[in-house]
Amino acid sequence: MSGPGFIRSAAVVGICTSVSRVLGLLREVLMAFFFGTSLAQSAFVVAFKIPNLFRRLFGEGALSAAFIPVFTKSLEKDGRDAAWSLAGKVMTLLASVLVALILVALLLITWAEHRFDFGERAAATLPLLRIMLPYTLFICLVALSMAILNSLRHFLIPATTPIVLNIVWILTLTLVLPRIGGSMDGRIVVVAWAVVIAGVLQLAVQLPILIRRGFAFRLSWDWRDVRVRRVIALMAPAALGMGVHQVNVVIDGVLALWVADWAPAALSYSERMIYLPLGVIATAFGTVLLPVFSTHVARAEKGAILETFRGAVRSLALIMVPAAVGLLVLAEPILRVTYMWSGGEFDEDSLLQTRRALQFYAPGLFFFSLYKVFVPVFYAQEDMRTPVRVGLAAVAINLVLNITFILTWPDGYQHAGLACSTVLSSAFSCVVLAILLRRHIGSPGWPSLLGALARILVAAAVMGAIAWWIGHLAVISAIPGKVGQLVQVAAAVGGGMLSYLALTAMICRRELLEIISGLGARRT
Repeated sequence: MSGPGFIRSAAVVGICTSVSRVLGLLREVLMAFFFGTSLAQSAFVVAFKIPNLFRRLFGEGALSAAFIPVFTKSLEKDGRDAAWSLAGKVMTLLASVLVALILVALLLITWAEHRFDFGERAAATLPLLRIMLPYTLFICLVALSMAILNSLRHFLIPATTPIVLNIVWILTLTLVLPRIGGSMDGRIVVVAWAVVIAGVLQLAVQLPILIRRGFAFRLSWDWRDVRVRRVIALMAPAALGMGVHQVNVVIDGVLALWVADWAPAALSYSERMIYLPLGVIATAFGTVLLPVFSTHVARAEKGAILETFRGAVRSLALIMVPAAVGLLVLAEPILRVTYMWSGGEFDEDSLLQTRRALQFYAPGLFFFSLYKVFVPVFYAQEDMRTPVRVGLAAVAINLVLNITFILTWPDGYQHAGLACSTVLSSAFSCVVLAILLRRHIGSPGWPSLLGALARILVAAAVMGAIAWWIGHLAVISAIPGKVGQLVQVAAAVGGGMLSYLALTAMICRRELLEIISGLGARRT
């Protein structure tokens, strides 16, 4: 896969992921309906961050980043049988470590609950955490299976796997909760158990395609294999960097819970609006780029790395910059039409709290996406230290800003300060990685890329002004009810998109044609 061919694979992943993200948004709409920005919802959000911490450490994050380059090299040089042997050993190691960690964590939580009085907010969070910890094992094995298949250039099944979680979640909310009644605390426990069941099913979906590709899992504790040691050696610094970052994410959740009962829930709903375009586009690019860059490195194709990087940055900017502008100027109508439904728990206060967070998150959409292009370049070269060092610095900045904003921003905006600090630290990471990329493998042509970004920003700014104007037209604002809200958002988004396409066709023609040609390119 070379040149623009990666865009085609990214499009496949993006289409599949978009289905999952849309379903994820639907599940959040249902969560907002049943739980709003209540303490039950906030406790669930914070508790669910722990399995996600382990997923990033031992699943799709550090382990995948370390595993894919070594597995790809084994495929290229040693053959498929040797690569499958490596996969089995790594999977055994992963499962063993996770089972031990989960058991220790369960014992500690149970002991702490009986030993200390944490207060209402912690008392609501710890039982949910205890339920969802086993999900860590299943989702991390799922992530490793996805990494194996992605290394084999099979992207479809891994990209569709997250849909399983959302389907189970949605079915629980629509079919189970209405039948059981009870308090929010009891209902949120049911949702927590549904997450664990979904993890089992996600792993089950991966296994048939792995078996068809030749994988026969056998327990193997032969961790003296030089390739397993290489994976561990590469994973250790990446786990350190990602671990600190993800621990900081958990700390953000705890800090938000400290700010107010509703703060983690409001941040979660706003993050969902960011994750929709981020998951459809940026995650697709990141999924495809690591094995692509790894192949280029294995073949010593330095020029191809820079060419692929340039194309990825231009394509992402063309899509993510207008998405960020749109979320910024249309935050309130988008949130209102999405989360506010008659009879639900998401009210005007919830809307205000979520809107403030979203408007501070929105500018970060481009930086969050760009980071997913930078990091695979370093990981493909088995350079885990550079992103780790940058990540550690960014985490420190983020933590300092978090505390500063909580202490200095007015009530009602402190949770938005957490969003703002996340954006600023992400921007810092991208700037530093850009400088280091030039030192490591040469310039990808920053003057040209910055010129393209400037033109895209102009087009997006005009689009944002047009979208805001359309959304506030009296003839549209006068339409009552949910229909009026839908018309308002559809007209504003549609008008903005048409204006943006027209402007990019005039001033960003090269970037637009690059995406179009990339979508039509075949993999090689």
